[in-house]
Amino acid sequence: MWDYTEKVMEHFLAPKNAGEIESPDAVGEVGSIACGDALKLTLKLDENERILDAKFKTFGCASAIASSSVLTELIKGKTLDEAAQVTNREIAEALGGLPEEKMHCSVMGQEALEAAIKSYREKGHPDAAPNAQLHTEGRIVCKCFGVTDATIKNAIRENNLHTVEDVIHFTKAGGSCGQCQGEIAEILREVLGESAIKIGAPETDVQKPKKPLSNLQRMQLIEQVVAEVIRPHLVADGGDIELVDIDRTEVTISLHGACGSCPISDFTLKDFVERVLREKVDPQITVVEQKDEQ
Repeated sequence: MWDYTEKVMEHFLAPKNAGEIESPDAVGEVGSIACGDALKLTLKLDENERILDAKFKTFGCASAIASSSVLTELIKGKTLDEAAQVTNREIAEALGGLPEEKMHCSVMGQEALEAAIKSYREKGHPDAAPNAQLHTEGRIVCKCFGVTDATIKNAIRENNLHTVEDVIHFTKAGGSCGQCQGEIAEILREVLGESAIKIGAPETDVQKPKKPLSNLQRMQLIEQVVAEVIRPHLVADGGDIELVDIDRTEVTISLHGACGSCPISDFTLKDFVERVLREKVDPQITVVEQKDEQ
């Protein structure tokens, strides 16, 4: 289990501003649910581009929920230009610090904010100010998490990163299939002007079958995907999953650990577990949860 601060646990167990603003003025979406982290940030603005309200919907660990929650508190009342100056370090500091392996959650918050500001100013609002120094532009390097070279370069500069492992911790880029780690090393050399450490090797992902599955084949593939794709993400964040039953396309699971007590466990169930199984096994799969007995 991660050693979280009291502030992180406060925002995780009772997140502030969770939800989605109806008819928002700005929307920022970053991350990938299929790969373990995603955040949607919605903003309501006044005529002076001041943030009147901010809400979030996130999938991820305690750090992701807490980072999203504290971000909304940090930016409410600020103008977009003022909010654009909020860094991932400030998000982490507002939580009393985050484990290094979870710093990518604070970066995801910063990226969602930048994406929201960009979305607002690209709508053609006549009174919108020009884009501040945002880092949402760039070429996609990590296809798993949609991380651009601009995001990686910004994280390297702002957080004094020196290795590929550092970049994974702060952006998650390279942390799934690993195929982009060589390119991340090249970006490190470009930014730092020195050799960077390349770690890890690409992992073999579970590929969705092209032919219709028999019931036995479907059951075996479900078990493989749960064990090799879904469970490692949950265990890394202090949670766990148990495969209880498979009845054709209905899969019954039980969430344990941090996932079992998570305030957004329904989101984990449908937008992660079910979505991954549909993508990698069968689009007809539905997932239901068997709650732990009290």
